[in-house]
Amino acid sequence: MDRVIGKVVVLGGGTAGWMTAALLSKVLGAQVAIELVESDDIGIIGVGEATIPPIQVVNSVLGIDEAEFLRETKATIKLAIRFENWGDVGQSYYHTFGTAGRNTAFASFHHFWNRARKLGFGGSYWDYDLNFLSAEAGKFASTRGNDPVWDMPYAYHFDSALYGQFLRRHSEARGVVRTEGKVADVVRSGETGDVAALVLTDGRQVSGDLFVDCSGSRGVLIQQHLATGFEDWGHWLPCDRAMAVPSERFEHTLPFTRAIAHGAGWQWRIPLQHRNGNGLVYASRHYSDDEAAAILLGNLDSPALADPRIIAFRTGCARRQWNHNVVAVGLSSGFLEPLESTSIYLIQSAITRLIHLFPHAGITPDLVDEYNRQSRIEMELIRDFIILHYHANARTDSAFWAELRTMAVPERLARKIALFRANGTLVQDQYDIFMEPSWVQVLMGQGIVPEDHHPLADGPSEAELAAQLAQLAQLKARPLDQLPSHDAYLQRLVAGAR
Repeated sequence: MDRVIGKVVVLGGGTAGWMTAALLSKVLGAQVAIELVESDDIGIIGVGEATIPPIQVVNSVLGIDEAEFLRETKATIKLAIRFENWGDVGQSYYHTFGTAGRNTAFASFHHFWNRARKLGFGGSYWDYDLNFLSAEAGKFASTRGNDPVWDMPYAYHFDSALYGQFLRRHSEARGVVRTEGKVADVVRSGETGDVAALVLTDGRQVSGDLFVDCSGSRGVLIQQHLATGFEDWGHWLPCDRAMAVPSERFEHTLPFTRAIAHGAGWQWRIPLQHRNGNGLVYASRHYSDDEAAAILLGNLDSPALADPRIIAFRTGCARRQWNHNVVAVGLSSGFLEPLESTSIYLIQSAITRLIHLFPHAGITPDLVDEYNRQSRIEMELIRDFIILHYHANARTDSAFWAELRTMAVPERLARKIALFRANGTLVQDQYDIFMEPSWVQVLMGQGIVPEDHHPLADGPSEAELAAQLAQLAQLKARPLDQLPSHDAYLQRLVAGAR
């Protein structure tokens, strides 16, 4: 194909559609026209209310003021996820966005901590993580610009429907054209098979050169019309239902997400300014919908504000996320349960990748293949990280957990676990959004503690190591007295945005 891309058509709104439109219009708006087609009659899934720190990059690129964003989307700060009952019933640990301790050039902090653990001192690994200390204390303020040891990376919890509306306003202000309507048919080129135009139910046609499918799990373009195919990962991640319900705002707005494992799934609790987001991800062959509803409603922190709604899903990905002249973004590209809050990140990553590989003189096979190669690796790496949570369990209370503990996992994940278990070594994979501190926290949080450590950790004497760790723990905790409560921080910032 040698046709210059002069117009991009985005099918579908919500977070995926409007984030696509917002970023493309900001970065490429001078080179391409952008039209978004959506119908008010088609509902938005909207369960992805928790994010990871790269969301700040999107907001920064778009020039979004943080205080305005917090106010308009009813957002709160997220420092971590607290996993409860995942290793075993009654146990909990945090996966924070921070980095524990202070690393040396060739040996990460967990090696030194592990040596101290075997010597009988050093306390908890999380004692050296400011994100953890602040989450437990319910405190927050930005620590950027201070000593790097006090860096406290953060993300947000927000109302995804409000975020989509917020991005729509930004997009339309930059010239994105919104067309209301439902797609009835698609016109394809008889020569290439590419999509040429969307045919709406009233007969109007919306033509374009490149189409971005943000139509959700229906995959109107990528699956229904291009029959791209889907690779199912349900044998590793057997949950296939989510049940969501809002509840009244909890008394204190916690600066972290809670992920609470149950007998055949897990429950999320996400604090917003105006309500709590709650849901249960579960396996339908272990729980009926009625059983799932009883578990969800019986474990709320505050009264429900609506009836639970059920969302059926398949875990896996489209066999090609770019097929012909259609790029799938969001749920149309695949689904990974929101255990590590990656749904919105995958939207962001897909758009960023498309911008990096955006065709100039036309779509070429090399560009498409490279996009699909990177997308596939990234999805698999996130998949493996989520599998780790399920697989590394010591629960004996249900067949669900026993099956997951004994199943064969992807080879790359098996190697990663074995290497870490032996001597604490972790190798960073390209396109893995989760860095070494994330893998360390989940592995050790669920009971996989290295049997050995790096030889550099033997450098200090036992007394020197004890003194160094004690000093580091005090240093990490020092900012806590100056930090306001999370609620006080939000109230001050949001009030200032009015």
